[in-house]
Amino acid sequence: MTVTDPAPTSAPVPSLAARARTIGGSPVRDILAVTARPEVINFAGGLPAPELFDQEGIAAAFRDVLAEAPAQALQYSTTEGEPALRTALAARTSARGLPTDADDILVTTGSQQALSLLATALLEPGDTVLVESPCYLAALQAFGFAGARIVAVPGDAEGLDPAKLEELVVRERPKLLYTVPTFQNPTGRTLSAERRAAVASVAARRGLWIVEDDPYGELRFEGERVPWIASHEEARDRVVLLGSFSKVMAPGLRLGWLRAPGALRRACAVAKQAADLHTPTVNQLAAARYLADRDLDAHVGRVARVYRERRDAMLAGLKEALPEGSDWTRPEGGMFLWARLPESYDTTALLPRVVRHDVAYVPGAPFYAGEPDRSSLRLCFVTQTPEEIEEGLRRLGEGLGEGLG
Repeated sequence: MTVTDPAPTSAPVPSLAARARTIGGSPVRDILAVTARPEVINFAGGLPAPELFDQEGIAAAFRDVLAEAPAQALQYSTTEGEPALRTALAARTSARGLPTDADDILVTTGSQQALSLLATALLEPGDTVLVESPCYLAALQAFGFAGARIVAVPGDAEGLDPAKLEELVVRERPKLLYTVPTFQNPTGRTLSAERRAAVASVAARRGLWIVEDDPYGELRFEGERVPWIASHEEARDRVVLLGSFSKVMAPGLRLGWLRAPGALRRACAVAKQAADLHTPTVNQLAAARYLADRDLDAHVGRVARVYRERRDAMLAGLKEALPEGSDWTRPEGGMFLWARLPESYDTTALLPRVVRHDVAYVPGAPFYAGEPDRSSLRLCFVTQTPEEIEEGLRRLGEGLGEGLG
């Protein structure tokens, strides 16, 4: 009689890290996947208008770089970034009122990577991070993955309240405040110069890092530019300024940067070495060549004029599209506006019904670190033409009316 060995068994693999199990995906990305049908008028994405990309100028920059310096363009580069691009970025930053040297800049793979690097360099699990209410979604993800405790700073229609900020700093002892003070995502609002000065003062007196994210600031349609928080002398040693080409040149380049005090910038460079070694060389050199050969400011001005027309088209149709008793922001630039419906509306629950009318928005609830406003929603106004916006708002009004009924 032959005795056979029992059938081999397969042991389970170890579980995912706790942060991977607890931090969800981006609701915006999920909505875009559901609404990818071409007939859907999508106000949900934060996508620049592709027909406004300077395709010719960007293509020429890549052709010139690959023709003139192929060995450099296709080779590894330094973690901090290509000197030509860092020099150009420093000059642009200095011209806008914040004296900056090339060595103050770290080039990142999109400004989203800058958030991840800062979280790695600054945060221990359990550290407290203060954010606006509501807040940019991917920042909540980045800080959540770092194990941070995220606390929302109360505010109003003008943005975060500096007095409430100081109270929270004293009580919660946070490591940093994250803010998008100009044309904020998701609300489109802009923090006043007076409040920026007050925020800088709180950081200086109470000991706080400020991460000032500025992806939209150049897309101004009206009004006067408000200086960066980073330009306030008393807080310059504790403000990190983030920038990006995604909204003014092209998001597919994945080019961002951070301007930070030396010790923190060096720590972020070490974190970047562990993440991706460096941002793609050819993209950096092409962007530097574009800045040298083309007038980016003139291009951004043309984009802003089109975006203003699209914002105006959305503002003109909201009263008819949204239920009586709704209110909304009127951004002076950027890509988004924020609406609140009457309290009886839950925009998360209503979204599937609205999508059946071939239009989409982002519900407001995921943008909150604390108790959400479930009657709120974000609308992106830059990707569609005024005619498409008019039709999209008509569909939105039908969907919202059906949803309540």
